[in-house]
Amino acid sequence: MIDSRLRVLQLVAHHGTVTAAAEALSYTPSAVSHQLRQLANDLGVQLLVAEGRGIRLTEQAKVVLRHAEILFAQAERAYADLATDTARGTFTLCGFSTAANYLLPPAAAGVRDAFPGLDVRVIEAEPSRCTNLLLTGEADLALLTATTGIPALTDHRFDQRRLLDDPLDLVVPKDHPLAHRARVTLADAAEESWIVGRPDGPYHPLLVSACLAAGFSPNIAHYADEWDTGLALIAYGFGVCLIPRMARIHGDWDVIRLPLSGKTRPSRRILSLTRMGARERPTIKAALELIEARVASMFAPEYEP
Repeated sequence: MIDSRLRVLQLVAHHGTVTAAAEALSYTPSAVSHQLRQLANDLGVQLLVAEGRGIRLTEQAKVVLRHAEILFAQAERAYADLATDTARGTFTLCGFSTAANYLLPPAAAGVRDAFPGLDVRVIEAEPSRCTNLLLTGEADLALLTATTGIPALTDHRFDQRRLLDDPLDLVVPKDHPLAHRARVTLADAAEESWIVGRPDGPYHPLLVSACLAAGFSPNIAHYADEWDTGLALIAYGFGVCLIPRMARIHGDWDVIRLPLSGKTRPSRRILSLTRMGARERPTIKAALELIEARVASMFAPEYEP
């Protein structure tokens, strides 16, 4: 419906390089460059200029992109208006690890049952890849955490909305002095050794900012990106960590989950993301309704949509 070269230009603008855009699109860099040269020739304007070892979008390219965003959003609205209950093709949900564990599978199953003609897929992915999957059309709905690097609310390529705030609980060894206290604040763990995700991961800044808000800088002793790795370290007395309420603790580890009290109770915000104009598609609406019902059942009675 819309010139596919506009999507190529959008991906180059999003990633900042032809090579990264080509990788996201599963094209070769030369194919991306060729399409952009063709688009520039057809429009009669210059779209890219070399700058150092990279490229820079011209003002004309930015004008083209503003109009492309409107076109893409309107096309999504048209698809939504034309959609029927006998949807065909592929419907893909993507999201971060705990969403992929607890929210996406039941939603995917519900969509599969409601639309038997659809091939429903689930992709576990970090927020940056989720946005790529949406832009390239490889995914229809994404769940991601509000961390650095996600699209701004003013980014008109996406429709992003709050799904829930997932509280972070303190996890300590079973024999820890805090384990059986009736009330625990984050500041009570100020002198502990902390187990956190890698510095370039999505949860590292969340933990550090939460600790700073509670009045201390955490003593980071160990790095673990997987919850099970962190829980194993805690069980063997190597420190404490914060874990989202949505993440489940299996019975293999002798640890205690402590809901936090006080004004600095941290949480992670979970967002639903679609391409602008796509949210009214029957498949996406059905998936979101199923996800919201799942959230309400997991967090009742404290969940507030």
